Amino acid sequence: MSRVKVVATIGPRTADRKSIRALIDAGMDVARLNGSHANFDWHSNMIDLIRLVSPNTPILIDLPGSKVRTALLTHEPVLAIGDRVVFTTEPGHDGNGKISLNNERVHEQLSPGDKISADDGMLRFEVEEVFGRDIICRSRTAGQLGSRKGINLGAVAIPSNSDGRDREMIEFAKKKGVDFIGVSFVDSVAKIHAVREVIGGPTPFVLSKIENMGGMDNVEALAMESDALMIDRGDLSAETNLESIALFQKRILNVARDVGKPVVVATEMLHSMIRSAQPTKAEVTDISNAVLDGAAALMLSGETAIGDFPIQTVSMMRRIADTVSESQQNALDEAGGTSVSEAMADAVALICRQVPITKIVAITISGYAARRLAAARLRQPILAVSNDPLTARSLNLLFGTEGVFLDVPFLKTSTDHIVTCLEHLWRMGKLVGEDLVLVNSVAYPRSGNRMNIIQTHGIEDLRCSQGWQDAT
Repeated sequence: MSRVKVVATIGPRTADRKSIRALIDAGMDVARLNGSHANFDWHSNMIDLIRLVSPNTPILIDLPGSKVRTALLTHEPVLAIGDRVVFTTEPGHDGNGKISLNNERVHEQLSPGDKISADDGMLRFEVEEVFGRDIICRSRTAGQLGSRKGINLGAVAIPSNSDGRDREMIEFAKKKGVDFIGVSFVDSVAKIHAVREVIGGPTPFVLSKIENMGGMDNVEALAMESDALMIDRGDLSAETNLESIALFQKRILNVARDVGKPVVVATEMLHSMIRSAQPTKAEVTDISNAVLDGAAALMLSGETAIGDFPIQTVSMMRRIADTVSESQQNALDEAGGTSVSEAMADAVALICRQVPITKIVAITISGYAARRLAAARLRQPILAVSNDPLTARSLNLLFGTEGVFLDVPFLKTSTDHIVTCLEHLWRMGKLVGEDLVLVNSVAYPRSGNRMNIIQTHGIEDLRCSQGWQDAT
């Protein structure tokens, strides 16, 4: 099983049984369908086909949302810098003269001087005039504008005309047993709650797409409320600023890791492989950094939906992700030590940094556990208890450590000696009722198994439950 998952978009290039099988064999873990394209019959057929080919492959379907797109164009204009371009909210224009948009109200939001972009920011325009439903622009970049390409309006609010379509798609996804719903432009917890209300149950799971500054501003709350996140770097860079996209990606991944939610990194991961059999070095580096930063999954869009090399692209993504993930794991293993006892020491250090532990009690025969804990240089004082007086005394040399000799047998058949030691320390005044103590102890002592249990105890709770009484 691969650690990092590959999400591949099913489109015209891969919408058949043979291609889906080949995508899975090449390394696809999740099949994605874009609800902005095609009709319900097409999506229904694709879901049935994916389930037939691979019943256990999860399916993600993106809701259309409020994203503005160009219409299906019979003429896809090639633009030079300075060309005049006319977008319109009037339907029926196919790129010859005017380019229809799928949102019938967006012209109401635009004014001369506004900046808009297309195709994940690859094309940029400036509005010169809004005349009726026509948005007359001047191209600020060169390139070809294609069918069904996304249009970003920057800070301009997008009037929604897709709520009905989204509701239909949610109900359709639930009926078809889709695993994940991708919700576009999520910028508030209220939007997640609205989607869950329509779902009316635990599934499909909600994957929130972070695509604008509102999403970034509320990313902590969105991560808590969502089942998963997606970083749509195309829209996010077009809606915010390109130079911050790497910083935004790292922040989202860090936030999601803190709450244990998976993140899909998307957009132009292997964009060059739409037309080339080989990726660029920059793309390989981009994928590698996403894996190193903690991405749970990497997504391919046009590469597998309309690209010339969909199977090779998935295979390439799989090889890069696995190579980096394996190297990262090896480095973590080496850094984490080579024994159970070293790992236990690292775990104690982590708990003591994140929980309000007041004292550490190391119950140790040889002193090994105390030495490992002292080396971590934790802020909590260490009470190192040994039933060997020489060992106990020697432990006073360790950083932040007090060696304590107790003439207590360390049992090989139970852990009763742990509570006995804590009671002795309490009676000696080294522990008090207010203490929250972390105990690192030998549970069933034998050679090579020298610090194999971690417990936490509130001393006052322990005193009451064990019936400890002060000597009078």
